[in-house]
Amino acid sequence: MGTRADFYVGRGKNAEWLGSIAFDGYPDGIEPAVLNAKTEAKFRKNVAQFFKDCNHATLPDHGWPWPWDDSRTTDFSYAFDGKKVHASCFGSEWFDPLKKYTDDEIEARKKSADFPNMKDRQNVTFGKRSGLIVILDGDVVDDQ
Repeated sequence: MGTRADFYVGRGKNAEWLGSIAFDGYPDGIEPAVLNAKTEAKFRKNVAQFFKDCNHATLPDHGWPWPWDDSRTTDFSYAFDGKKVHASCFGSEWFDPLKKYTDDEIEARKKSADFPNMKDRQNVTFGKRSGLIVILDGDVVDDQ
């Protein structure tokens, strides 16, 4: 399975979902320009460019790609809020994605982040945007 990530403007139940990616969603896999954005306009522009260069991105027009209802089950979420980008791992409390943390430090964070409920926007896919990797007789088959 891929390391999925969702992107938002704002945090909480009224955040605006900008889209998602199915692979390489951990902080080191995100384009530095996205994580370093200092304005909402720059964040939106950088996320749009990042998605344009990514064949496994899901945009809001495609619908919510995951079989779960919100980002508390997504590996990582990124949100621009308060003049900087914040990250959450499986719904953990928000942290600075530019700071280096150990996996244990990230996993120890309290699960306290709220996200919009996307159930009514679900459009689960098993193509390039799903993050699904299938291994058959030692061969990796994916749509990436």
